[in-house]
Amino acid sequence: MRSHCSRTQFRYAVQPQVTLESSFRLPEFSVKFASLSRASLAALLALACTSESKMAEKDLVSTMAAAYTAAWCSQDPATVAAHYAEDGSLTINDGTPAVGRAAITESARAFMTSLPDMVVSMDSLQVDGRSARYHWTLTGTNTGPGGTGNAVHISGFEEWTLGATNLIQRSLGNFDAVEYERQIREGVVRSP
Repeated sequence: MRSHCSRTQFRYAVQPQVTLESSFRLPEFSVKFASLSRASLAALLALACTSESKMAEKDLVSTMAAAYTAAWCSQDPATVAAHYAEDGSLTINDGTPAVGRAAITESARAFMTSLPDMVVSMDSLQVDGRSARYHWTLTGTNTGPGGTGNAVHISGFEEWTLGATNLIQRSLGNFDAVEYERQIREGVVRSP
């Protein structure tokens, strides 16, 4: 991915000593400087480009995560699988990994069939380079074939390893399976 430093601008005043003025818009602060050596300037430029590149990459992952969330709500399991690399894998609660888009489609289909009104919301997303942690909440009603008619409300997370094209190479999904099964049998316990 190319990094761009389009927000970085300089004003040069050439005098006996070189004076540079600029403002960098880094993630959480601004840096103003004057009279920097060329080495310091090069290091600062590299930091700005790296920070901007990381922010752009995080934005791409955030956009993908939002689309992934919508895919889980779509009742189209192939749309979920399309967010994975061709040879990507989805492992749910340390179970047998679903490897490849066809297997991932079937894993998603199982949830969508059981909970035809399923809604997934993204609670948070932490991105760290080529890894991300996607926190979600699932709600729905078990009205699929053989369903109990009970409501389900469960939260969990997936730990992603992302491929070069920002598709999921590996997802390790986790949620409280015992509580999920209890809710399928008995429904959501409401607080008084």
